Amino acid sequence: MRIINKHFNIKQIADSGQCFRMNPVTEKRYGLTAFGRYIELEQVEEDIVEIYCGEDDYRRIWKDYFDLDYDYGLIVDRLCGGSDEFLKAAAAFGSGIRILRQDPFETLISFIISQNKNIPAIKACIERICRAYGEQKKDDASGKVYYTFPSCERLAGARLEDLRAMKLGYRDEYVIAASRAVAAGDIDLDKLKAGSHEEAVKELKKIKGIGSKVANCISLFGLHHIDAFPVDVWVKRVLSEYYRDGFDAGIYGGYAGIVQQYMFYYIRHIHGRQT
Repeated sequence: MRIINKHFNIKQIADSGQCFRMNPVTEKRYGLTAFGRYIELEQVEEDIVEIYCGEDDYRRIWKDYFDLDYDYGLIVDRLCGGSDEFLKAAAAFGSGIRILRQDPFETLISFIISQNKNIPAIKACIERICRAYGEQKKDDASGKVYYTFPSCERLAGARLEDLRAMKLGYRDEYVIAASRAVAAGDIDLDKLKAGSHEEAVKELKKIKGIGSKVANCISLFGLHHIDAFPVDVWVKRVLSEYYRDGFDAGIYGGYAGIVQQYMFYYIRHIHGRQT
């Protein structure tokens, strides 16, 4: 499927810190594992992306996954036409970022693992978990052998010592606790997705090992509450250096999470960081 959209850049999305199983195959081509599938995407031109999948899979899975019904151009134009000079530059620089509609459970576990780790280390931990507890599959189109993200039931039954061997550190017990909470129905991710961002954060923070930052990341990237505004070390740096801690995310009600992604992506570029 060929998608023409000037606000759809796969490299920017892959480097935006919101997903961990989207990796380069060549300079312009990326492989993605999500929802038990593997696909490849290519940035054919600045405003053209080729998604290598059938029309049926595109309509059932990938159109929604890449949030292609949402007009990000409206947000970019609004920010670039505003008076905030940092956001003007950030929105222009990261204008191809979209907030993915990821699997909520995968996002929950991924961001528990993400605490105090850089992106390559997070990806490595997730791949080890998928190899140990996911299902091995082979993509017919590319011949790629890949592993699906494990179910909550599979991870709920994992042994602490086995996860510890995968270099999760102190996060191993949090992964098991969260998986058990979801498997037992104590945390209903579908219900949280349908509800408000505030309620989602409140419920997620009841899970051992989930604080405000991780709860906000899960709300934004896993439940698609785009009014969430996670504050990690990079966004904290933006707020301190450019706003003297006086930034009001409430001004951007309804799309503060998109603003956060532009900030995160741009500040890392300014400081030359790719991890």
